[in-house]
Amino acid sequence: MGEDVRLRAVVSLAQAIAAARTPRELWRGAAEAACDALSGSFGALSVWERDRGRLKVLVNAGARAPDEEEFPDGETYPVHRFPEITEFLHEQWAGGGAPRAWVETADGPAEGEHGYSHQRVDALRRRGRGCCVVAPIVLHGRAWGELYVARPADEPVFDRDDADFATVLAQVVAAGIAQQERLEEVRRLAFTDPLTGLANRRAVDVRLDEVLERHRADGSVVSLVVCDLNGLKRVNDTHGHAAGDRLLERFGSVLSLCGAMLPGALAARLGGDEFCLLTAGPSADDVVKVAEELCERAGGLKLGEGVACGVASTGDPIGAVRSARRLFRLADAAQYRAKAARATGPVVAGRDDAVLPLADTPPPSPQDRRRFRDARG
Repeated sequence: MGEDVRLRAVVSLAQAIAAARTPRELWRGAAEAACDALSGSFGALSVWERDRGRLKVLVNAGARAPDEEEFPDGETYPVHRFPEITEFLHEQWAGGGAPRAWVETADGPAEGEHGYSHQRVDALRRRGRGCCVVAPIVLHGRAWGELYVARPADEPVFDRDDADFATVLAQVVAAGIAQQERLEEVRRLAFTDPLTGLANRRAVDVRLDEVLERHRADGSVVSLVVCDLNGLKRVNDTHGHAAGDRLLERFGSVLSLCGAMLPGALAARLGGDEFCLLTAGPSADDVVKVAEELCERAGGLKLGEGVACGVASTGDPIGAVRSARRLFRLADAAQYRAKAARATGPVVAGRDDAVLPLADTPPPSPQDRRRFRDARG
């Protein structure tokens, strides 16, 4: 393979990785592009799960055998089954040696190659493949996993030049994975509350727009539970802000636990002492039941004075919900009613007659910390 051809192959691999929007897209794009670059018929990407002592296949691309899924859930290989590879991992990759790909064939080890494994040879024969090249993926100075490309039994066997090229391709894949990890960390920080680890207001806004679009398309029930943690200021003033933070964290854990009772629920801290649960799919009755559980558990916290909880659901008679702000206004108004009445359980829009008028004409009190979302919708 000429240098120009290989250069174009590297560029193609880099472009496939750059175009990926999700980890799965990256894995598949990397495996497919590497397979094309090496004139293989099958490519795979695997990660070394150190804590479990196994190699886990992330993606199988190209001409898959009947027992190979594209994104397998449980295709793993204990590292102890590959003693030569395990030794190579520790002695070469982690020991400072440069990572280097190797070739294996269905007839046995290629001459002078590292990492030969009887299990791999058996797999090649069983799946009608004649050879494979295995390239270690090294990330942050440690073995992350491997890039694997195979050819059919009737195709030429990979040579040393192919293995060296696979090493380069694995380095490109490693750079792409590192970049995606950085982007995922940025996304995590952008959509996560740093104190509680819950989603933040930005994440709620994005998810709410998505689920309301689905609601308008197919009528899926969308529900919003808004909570105001009572007594936080008293805790801060009496016990200090560290104690207040502990209260926020503990309630965040309670909210997360209750949210887990509703499939796909998003638990979030909106800011300060405001929290919410957002669901799409569960019925209004199921959401109200969980809100009741939430109020009961919050009332049992050692610090604080429980929560004021409001619920708004498209499964209740609240009228058309054409915007996220409309649903927020309804949930806010229900929460405001719960707080004013010192209710120990949730107030539900559409089940409390005062909530809908309150949402449409919120009280102008300057002492009201909470604001109803006042945009039309």
